Order: sequence, then C-alpha cells, then structure tokens
Amino acid sequence: MLFLPLFLIPFASASLARVQQAAPVVRISPTITPSPVLWDPTRTYKHRRDIVDDFKAGVHSALTFLGSNVPSYVASGVPNFFQEFPIGEDVRSSLGIEPSQVAALPTQVLNIPGYGNWTDRGWNLRFHGNVYKQPDISQSKLDDLADGFLIDTSVDELQPDEAAQARNLTAEIYILQQSNEDVTFTLRPAPTAGASGEQGGGGAVTPSGGNQVIRFPHATTEEGDYDDFVQIESNGLEDGNATSNIQRLNVYTAGTDTGNATAYLVPDTGLTIISDIDDILRITKIYQPKEGLLNSFARPFVPWKNMPDIYANWSRSIPDFHFHYLTTTPEQITRNYMDFIYKTYPGGSFDTRPLNFSDVSATLHIRKFLLDKIFQTFPKRKFILVADTSNSDVMKNYPQMVTDFPGQVQCIFLRNTSATDDGDRFPYDTSGFKNLNTDTYMFFKVPDDLTNLDIVNGHCANRSIAQNLTFGYQGLPFGINLGDGAAGHVGARSVWAIAAITLGSTLFAMGM
Repeated sequence: MLFLPLFLIPFASASLARVQQAAPVVRISPTITPSPVLWDPTRTYKHRRDIVDDFKAGVHSALTFLGSNVPSYVASGVPNFFQEFPIGEDVRSSLGIEPSQVAALPTQVLNIPGYGNWTDRGWNLRFHGNVYKQPDISQSKLDDLADGFLIDTSVDELQPDEAAQARNLTAEIYILQQSNEDVTFTLRPAPTAGASGEQGGGGAVTPSGGNQVIRFPHATTEEGDYDDFVQIESNGLEDGNATSNIQRLNVYTAGTDTGNATAYLVPDTGLTIISDIDDILRITKIYQPKEGLLNSFARPFVPWKNMPDIYANWSRSIPDFHFHYLTTTPEQITRNYMDFIYKTYPGGSFDTRPLNFSDVSATLHIRKFLLDKIFQTFPKRKFILVADTSNSDVMKNYPQMVTDFPGQVQCIFLRNTSATDDGDRFPYDTSGFKNLNTDTYMFFKVPDDLTNLDIVNGHCANRSIAQNLTFGYQGLPFGINLGDGAAGHVGARSVWAIAAITLGSTLFAMGM
C-alpha cells in the first residue's frame, strides 16, 4: 500500500474535492556594532527538565523528515531552522549560574535599525531591540550546545573560522534577557551606513541636525524587549512633509557599546522596498536542512549571485528609495544578518521576529504582523515586495497585501527557487495571484531578470520571463502543477496528480 506524505495531504484533499464536483474548469558610524553575542531566546519550555538535553532533542525533532524528505518546519512554511529557544531563568539554571553572578555581569543591548514617520506633531521614531546579559560559558560547553544545531557533523569537524562562528551564534542564543530595565538613547547625524557604492552607503542622506537624548518611555518586557514609537525633537531635521529625503541618524544606547544602530526618518510619500533575506539576498538553502544549517550557523554569509548589484543600481537610480529588510529569523541570531546587509547592500531599517512570537504557529503570523505595521505607518507610500517561493507565508501574505492595502503595493518580485535550485522540492501555492494585475508581479530565476524594469511607474514584469502560473500548488513531483491555470481538466488531472505524487513521493522516501 502506498501512503501520501503528510505535507501533501492538503493538496490531495483539495484535488479530491474538485474531482467530486466533476466540473471541468477552464497566481558608525555605527550601523550595527559587532558583538560576541546578542539577542534573546524564544520562550517555550514551561516545564523544563535538563534544558541542554531537551533543547538539543527539540532541534533534531524539528528536523524530522516527512515522507519526501521535506523537514517539518519547511512544510509549515517557516523559513527558520531555529525554534523554541531557551530564555532567562531556563538558561541561568541549566548553566548553573547563581543570581549573584548574573548581577555582576554587564548589561548589553541589541538595538535594531528602526524607521521613523512624520506626523502632525513631528517625527516619530521606532526604537526596538532587547536588553540582556551574556553569561560566561566555557568553550567545551559552547561546543556541546552548538553540536545540537548541526546535522551529520560537529563543531570539532568544522574549519576553525566556522567553529568560531558556531560558538558565537550559540552564545547569542544562550543569553539572559533583562526585564523591567530602562533604556536611554543618544541620536546623532549618521554620515554613513550600508554598502551601495554611493557616498554614505545609499538609501538616505546625512541630516544637518537631530542631536538629542531620548529616554524610552517604557521598561523592557519580561523577555527583555522594547518596541515603540517615540516622538523626537526636530533640532535641525527636515520636516517629513517638506522633503523627499530619507534622513539617517545614529542611535547610541547609554551605558554600553553594544547597542548602536542606524535609524531612518522616512517621508510621507515615496517608494519603500521590503526585502526578505534568506535565499533572495544570501545563499541559505532553507529547503536543504544540512546545508541550510551550515550556511546559517557556521559558514560566512554569501550573497546570492549578483543581487548586490541589483540593489545598488536601484539605490543609485531611484531617488529617495527606502530599503527595509524583514526577516522572520528570531532576533537573538540576527546580528549576523544585519552585519551582512550593511556590508553588502544599501543601508536600511530592519524587522526581525521578536521573542513574543516564539513557536512555529506564531512565526507563520509574524511576517503579516510586521508587514501590516509598516504599511499602516506609511499609508501614502508605495511598496516593492521581494522574497522567494520557498516561504509559504510569503506566498500567502504578499498577494494579500494587495487586497488589504489597495494602491500601496507597487511590485511583487519572487525568486522561483524550485526553478533555480534542484535541491528545492517544496511545492508553493500561487493561488493568491489569480486576480492580481499581471503587470504588478513577476516570478524570476536570476537577478538579471530584474534589470531594465520601470518599477517607479509600476511596470514590474519582464515579458521575456515566462511566468507559467497555474494559480494552485506548483513544483510538485514529476513537474505536476495544480490549479485553475493548469492545462487540461482539473478533475481528471487531479486524479493522476494524486497517483503520481503518491508513487513518486513514496519511492523518493524509500531512496529509489
């Protein structure tokens, strides 16, 4: 007897429903200060035994393969390898650290590059990040903890630089978040941030003023987070309704040299690009767990092909183009992401997954939550959305933004990872694009497909690039695609699709 893998059951159910209907049917200056550690772990284990053993078991259970070698977190559409991080008290008790030792540790801050908007009361700037302490962990203990993130290898088998990065990232995970802490910032004009090839790094200008001290109005949360918009004084800044310039400010956190970032004051109108990072700006291979973990955990970040050239060209050629980078990677481990972006791409603001979005289910909603926040903050701006097809949340959320915020989505660009990397066997759903204007989106294969597009005027499709959307699940085994746009009658094709998927996936799982 042949069994359909769990992750394909929804496809089969949908197809059978169509069959039953039997009806033929005819888409600094401080930028980010490098630090040995930072970020806060995601809360999960409420009743913990030995956190080290449980955490390592949890990581590997998250990588348990389904019938077709697609890991469960990928089947859920979650573009993160790391879930269920330990936090605060769990870290302290598992590492055997006494409260008195914690008290003696210096306080550190992860400050995430924010964006500000103009209101009738002046500039409002978003401050967000995390306050924590870094425990002293021996190298042998770090190696043991780091091994829990690796597949078919260990820290002692890595190259020295890879082993060092793996230890560093592990240390970023095992931190002690500090609740009920007050945070104070100093703002200064930022001369540079980013790497677009332009003076200043692209994406913004250096204002003539803006110097001031800001006391954040709330104490940190239980997880050590802070996130809110705060009204700042103009002090020589240009008014947001009287300039098209994006103004760049350095943000220094008082009492530590770990909490520096760059913030961006964004005018009412103009273009903002919201860009994912994994498998679109850098090579991650989320759909190949062993490679994905090594690329995220141990290896240096590497740009995907010539995407830096594409972004640099946009920064140079499109006036006042605001770059915003959105990753659903947990904030604890995004220091490397920010460092990579600022060294490789134009400077811009950032969003990451905060600690109160801690498990797989919550992660599936965080992208939409963060997208809604920036769209609502800038109701008169238009947005370019960039990502890849390996994330089911992207495939659902991006077209949904067109409906939820009429007139604000200028273009949607999606790298078709299934068509460009034979290691990606994960299906993607194009049904959300069925009723969209075909001139507003494009599925592309290589960065050069994005050249010579008039995105300022909303012409986002390169007509030489075949789209081949079926407005259903695509990238299934044997090149099968489902949906209203698929060739032939849906009912008959669905029957054969289910049979082929079942056979192919079973043989694949058996290694045949």
